[in-house]
Amino acid sequence: MVNIKKPTIPGIHTISNIWKIVQEIDLRPIRDEAERSIHLAIVGKKGVGKQVLANFMRTDPVRRKFVEHTPIWLTEPVNVPEDLNVDLIILLIDASSEDFSLERKLLSHWQEAGREVLSFFAVSGSIDRDSILEKSFGLYAEHQVLGSVDDLDYLQDVFVPVVVGMLPDDILPLGRQFPLFRRVIARKLIDDTCVANAIYSFSTGLAEVIPVFDIPLNVADIVVLTKAQAFLIYKLGLALGYSDRWQDYVAEFGSVLGGGFLWRQVARQLIGLIPIWGIVPKTAVAYAGTYAIGQVVLLWYLTGRHVDKSQLVDIYRDAFRRGKILAKSLTKRQKPFKKRIYSKTSNYKLLSSGNGIVRICPRCGLENAPNAGFCNYCGVRLE
Repeated sequence: MVNIKKPTIPGIHTISNIWKIVQEIDLRPIRDEAERSIHLAIVGKKGVGKQVLANFMRTDPVRRKFVEHTPIWLTEPVNVPEDLNVDLIILLIDASSEDFSLERKLLSHWQEAGREVLSFFAVSGSIDRDSILEKSFGLYAEHQVLGSVDDLDYLQDVFVPVVVGMLPDDILPLGRQFPLFRRVIARKLIDDTCVANAIYSFSTGLAEVIPVFDIPLNVADIVVLTKAQAFLIYKLGLALGYSDRWQDYVAEFGSVLGGGFLWRQVARQLIGLIPIWGIVPKTAVAYAGTYAIGQVVLLWYLTGRHVDKSQLVDIYRDAFRRGKILAKSLTKRQKPFKKRIYSKTSNYKLLSSGNGIVRICPRCGLENAPNAGFCNYCGVRLE
């Protein structure tokens, strides 16, 4: 009797070995970027709250006992060196003061020198915004906030997002060295990777259903997207202050990402929700899978526990809804094919097309966000 082997789908074995694939890629650039020193300065008059703000920035708001000892330059306006060279200057201003002449002079000097400056008007009690704006005429900065330095909720809701937005290329070391920024940075990493994966799936055309998973992606799609998710796990861990050893993440999350487990979960929870496989559900599935992985890591950081199956169901459904909205918006924005215009830089290409400006990775050739520091799909540094 002739034994006939059951047909297999080429490439499925590759998915099971996704951790090995990622491990073989040089992760040192991502690790080195996260461990690079970031230099911040808080400049303000005596008693304005420089040390209070610095302590909040070094303290993990989720685990208050965990405090980093990252150096922060604290100085008064009269003692600021002429050649102060840091990644960000936080000019802490007493909003109740009647004289802002020294702060105006410093701000003007820094702006002329091209420094990144955040003006923080420190207030206590009720806020009279009109009065403060009137007194501070001429003290305009592109980035400024007004609130209390000892109000943790205000710092997390207002101050942190502004700082993260000012340092888009430094979010890995910022999160690793200053715990106050970790939650916002984690959400940004998750959102950016979700969108990048969704756009990738959208750009690869109509879906192909895989019988093994019953999802509208082909094997090549799954390999590319799963690698991007693996990189997301590593970057999240670094930004959240965890180990820089890749093996630790394999032990913690390997059962979720390895072997296509995540994609099976996506298929099980979405079955019956998608009447026809096509480009919209394909994009939504790519978004949902990535979002779920990010949430697994973030919730692990926030609670110390992995999510259970019922939580995964809720996460997938919410993510799939978000992904469908994004897919439909991409469909509406899709324009007739235009000739792609490339301009070379040292290690990547900027591409202008109907979907806007993106970075093309020189290693894998896939599209990334224009401000991406590393390729979402192979991890190579874009510089």
